[in-house]
Formats: sequence, structure tokens, C-alpha cells
Amino acid sequence: MYQLQDVFKKSGLPTLTFVEPSEYNKIKVSLRTKGRGLVVEGPSGIGKTTCIKKAILESNNRQEILELNSRDVNDIELIRRLPEMEKIGLVIIDDFHVLKDEIKIGIANFMKLLAEKEDQDSKIIIVGINRAGDSLVRFALDLNNRIDTVRFEKNSDTKIEELIKKGEESLNIEIERKEELVKLSTGSFHLAQLFCFEFCISANVIERQSENKIISNSVELIKESVIEEIGRVFHGYVREFSIGTKLKRAGRAPYLHLLKWLSESEGWSVQMDEIILQKPYFKGSLSQIIEKGFLSALLNKKVELQKVLHYDSYSKVLAIEDPKFLFYLKNLSWKKISRDIGFSNIDFSAKYDFALSFAGENRELSAALFESLTENEIEVFYDKNEQHRLLAENVEEYLAPIYRSEATFVIVILSNSYPKKIWTKFESDQFKHRFGEGSVIPIVYTDMNITQFDLTDKIGYLKFDPKLPFKSQVSEIIEILLKKIETKRSNVV
Repeated sequence: MYQLQDVFKKSGLPTLTFVEPSEYNKIKVSLRTKGRGLVVEGPSGIGKTTCIKKAILESNNRQEILELNSRDVNDIELIRRLPEMEKIGLVIIDDFHVLKDEIKIGIANFMKLLAEKEDQDSKIIIVGINRAGDSLVRFALDLNNRIDTVRFEKNSDTKIEELIKKGEESLNIEIERKEELVKLSTGSFHLAQLFCFEFCISANVIERQSENKIISNSVELIKESVIEEIGRVFHGYVREFSIGTKLKRAGRAPYLHLLKWLSESEGWSVQMDEIILQKPYFKGSLSQIIEKGFLSALLNKKVELQKVLHYDSYSKVLAIEDPKFLFYLKNLSWKKISRDIGFSNIDFSAKYDFALSFAGENRELSAALFESLTENEIEVFYDKNEQHRLLAENVEEYLAPIYRSEATFVIVILSNSYPKKIWTKFESDQFKHRFGEGSVIPIVYTDMNITQFDLTDKIGYLKFDPKLPFKSQVSEIIEILLKKIETKRSNVV
């Protein structure tokens, strides 16, 4: 008499509903190869560890099996000591990607040694998220030819449907809306098990039925029920991560957008260099949190977030650790969550929030404004930050649209040097029509005769006195600029 918890398993190794993933035979062959290490990588919750355990059982492997988890404090010390041991048998190291580099180096060198010896009594299996193998190879470059790397992709709809049908047969039931459950599972065996379990509970099916029973309950209700249940925990994770180190209401919310892009990704992970190329409107804010280590620091500081997210600073990959978290993200209202957290807006019509126009003599002030604004997750065009993009380009064609329309506001720094420069003349010709639109913000040096730039009293401007303390003036200017962009964002529907 099969019982529900043994058919659709929310945790542990499924037996009645085990489905061979497409990578199954690769795993079996690799397990037969003496000494040669195996790396199994891919998104969480798609059956990597389950597949390995099932393959070991089917191979009648008589070696002693040791399962270690890199998140377990007691296991970590044992993992560290593995290279000192002999005849360790078959060792599975799960969640390898969360280990410290010093331990990864030791394991990498040990796996290389075992492969060279074709050791009959020792074999290591590494399990991790996408690009887990990269963490090994970068510490021992010649290891790549001495290990097998099996990459899991998300499971096909056919595989998910096969799992559901096995459960139906075991419980003598028929689920009418299987297709919806398949789509809801988004390629995850774990989610499929969870949804089918909840579906049966809602239909009062807790064991095999004596007569075939057709279940036609609402999939939407099950979905909402699961979202409500997991949302009690995951809402807090979303908020904590989205705020980052500090809530910047006027900023472009790069942390929140990373979660949004994760929910849309095929492999349940995003690579930062790739995402910056794909999302040019977030180039500055993303570069800020990556290059200055803010993203790594956030996840190291807020340990609870490590349950659902992992960031590898070497490969620059941010990945989801819990498939339920992915499901939650996929069903979020991003506009609503952004308002709840406190962001002014998360939809942007301009590539830059501000574009700086200045003479070379005023670079110190311009650089300070750029640094402070980008620290607040504001997108700023600053020529020095774009030099690599200007190379081999027609500079006038590149700059013209930025000052003409691609920046919400143009900050023009007016000193006595400004009217004398060729490039400032070119830049001002691009944005002078925007004075009437309220899109140009002048910052005027106190020794500057503003009539030289044909400004009138109708245009509000900020002052900068080179004789007064530099930092305090910059801070005051930044505060006003942030309020200006926040007001602009709030008024955009």
C-alpha cells in the first residue's frame, strides 16, 4: 500500500517516481572509471545528487560511500582532511561551490593525484551549481583532462511528465491538468514532487486508491497556496537582498533587478559580464556593486541569504540555491515589491540618469560627482569611464545622442574655462535645446560670469566655490541631485 509521502517525496531519494535524466548514462560510466574524479554541476533542485545516488545503487558499487555536505560545519573539517587519508572509498562532496578556496585547492590537487594513480580505492564526486568545475580547474589547470564534468540542464517537460505519470500509477490516480503542473515545475524534479504532493493533499489522496480516482482540483489554487506558504520566508530574503548594503531610493535598484533577471534565466543563474552587455541601462550600477566587492560582501555578511543565493566572485556567477526560491521569484509582481521596499521606480526610459559636461580644468569636481552618484546606484555618463568604448569610434557620433536625449539630466559644470573649449562647445550645442525642458542642471563656479554662457535668472542652478571646503560642497550637491532624480522617477508612471 503506497503512501503519498513515499510516492511524491518532498525530500530524500525518490524511488517510485525516480526519472533518469538525460545525463544518467554519463554518470554511470564515470562512476566505473577508477580514480578519475567526477564533477556534476547544474541548477539546484533538478536531481543531480539523486541521480548520482541512484547510479551508485544500480552499479552495485561495493566501495564504502561517504556523503559530505559543504554547508555542514562538521563535514567541512573532514573535507579539508581528505587529501591526508588513504582508501577513502567513494566520497560525494555536495554544495562544493560554497567551500573556501584553500579547501578547494587541496581537493583539486588530491583529485589530480587519484586520477594519475588510477586509484582503485578512492574516488571523489563533486556536486555543485553551474560552473562548479571552474572552481577546481583554476587551482589546477591540468586537472581538466583528469576529471569528468557532467553538466545538468533543467529537465524537459517530457521528463517532468514522466515523473508525474509514475506517481499516478503508484497511487492509482489520474491528474487531469498535468500539463499545467508540468509548466509550473519549470524543469525542476523537486518542484514537481512538491506540487504533486500538495495536489494530492488537496484532493484527500494520502495513499494508493482502491479504485482509480480522477483529480481535477484547481492548479491555480495549489500555486497560490504554495506561494503563500513559502512567501513567509522568501519575502524577507527578497527584501534583504534588494536593499543591498543600504536602501538607495533614487538608484536603479541593481540588486532587485538581479533577482528579476534570475527569475527569467534559463540556467537559474546569471553571469555578470554577460548581463552588463545585455542590460546597458544598468552598466554603471552593476559594475559598482561587482568591481567594488559589494555583492560578495552582502552575501558574506547576511548569512541567511546564502540559503537561497550563491555568488562566485571568480566566475562572476550569481545562482539560485533553492528551486522554491526560483518559483517564488517567477511569480512576484516586481513593481509591487519595488514599491513595498521603497524604490521610486524600476522602469527607466533613459540610458543615463545624468551626463556630465565640463572643461578639463574641472575634472576633480566632475570625478567626485561621478563617484558619489554611482555609489548611490545612479547611471552617469562620465568621459573617463567610457574611454575604452570611445576608442576607434566616431567620437561626435557617439557623444551627440547622449547629451541630446540619452541622459535624463545633463549636469553642466560652468567655469571660466568652459566656453573656451572645443569639446564643451560641441556638447553644449547638443543639449542647449533642453534648457527649456528643465533637463539641464548648471553647477556654476562662483568666479564665473554666467552671462558668458547666456544663462538667465529663469534657470535654477547650483553654486560651487573653489575657496570653500570641497567635500562638504560635493555632499550638498549630491544630496540635491539625488532628490531631483528621485522626484523625476516618482513622477514617471
